[in-house]
Amino acid sequence: MGTERQQRPYLATLWMVGALISISGMAIAGRELSSELNAFQISFTRSFLCLLSLFVLLTIIGFKKVKTRKLKLHVFRNTIHFGGQTGWLYGVALLPLAEVFAIEFTAPIWTAILATILLKEQLTRYRTASILIGFIGVLIILRPGLQIIQPAALVVLFATICFSSTYVFTRYMASTESPLTIIFYMNLIQLPIGLAASIPDWNIPSFELWPWAILLGLTGLTSHFCFAHAFRHGDAAVVTPLDFMRLPLIAFIGFNFYDEPWDLLILFGGTIIFAGNLLNIYSEHYSFGKKKCTRVVK
Repeated sequence: MGTERQQRPYLATLWMVGALISISGMAIAGRELSSELNAFQISFTRSFLCLLSLFVLLTIIGFKKVKTRKLKLHVFRNTIHFGGQTGWLYGVALLPLAEVFAIEFTAPIWTAILATILLKEQLTRYRTASILIGFIGVLIILRPGLQIIQPAALVVLFATICFSSTYVFTRYMASTESPLTIIFYMNLIQLPIGLAASIPDWNIPSFELWPWAILLGLTGLTSHFCFAHAFRHGDAAVVTPLDFMRLPLIAFIGFNFYDEPWDLLILFGGTIIFAGNLLNIYSEHYSFGKKKCTRVVK
């Protein structure tokens, strides 16, 4: 008889606070670095500093912790992830931060679609409703026909689809690959890709920007670490609603630090997208509970 993971919602909340601070810090660092570096160079800087930190850690705990038999899958996954990461950094440099985060909320929608195609997961009526609600939210944010859609917004949307593809691969790899292994190979593989893309317009950030570069590298690690521990202490039904708080948080940061106006349609569209995500999460949580009760009765 298997044991169930103990739910600790208070600990999950604390780890999610750390994740939200990390993601917001990453966005601010990316915005500051964009004054001198392009998205490829920022991505390379992040991979270099993250990998440097991981090498120090693995020197202590041993490199056997990141041994893998799925190197080709890691290469494929992280080539796609590099496209998502650079697209996100490009959007952070040019768009209001709240718009970037609101568009990023569509990731579960694309993940559901890709999981249906690639992993043959069932497309339930709740997932279908979640997808449709999410697309309505995207239309509210982009407002086609009412304003010119900014190319950077489409780049962020493309980046979100890339991230969703990597989530599907991560779900497939999770049974054999630890979070540390996935993070290690993510940075190891993206480092030479970022270097190759950075060389044509090579630039080294000025001394004043290095604190932001260090912040970018640290938050690139702590965001993954905090998310992993949040889901360790609480399931998606508990953790995901807390994730929504990063939208008003980053809107507050954009307003106070970058004079970005409060765009109520962006916040409303993000809320609509998130409502679709919650519908899917809670429907799956409820279905799992029903199946579990059925097994107990039998």
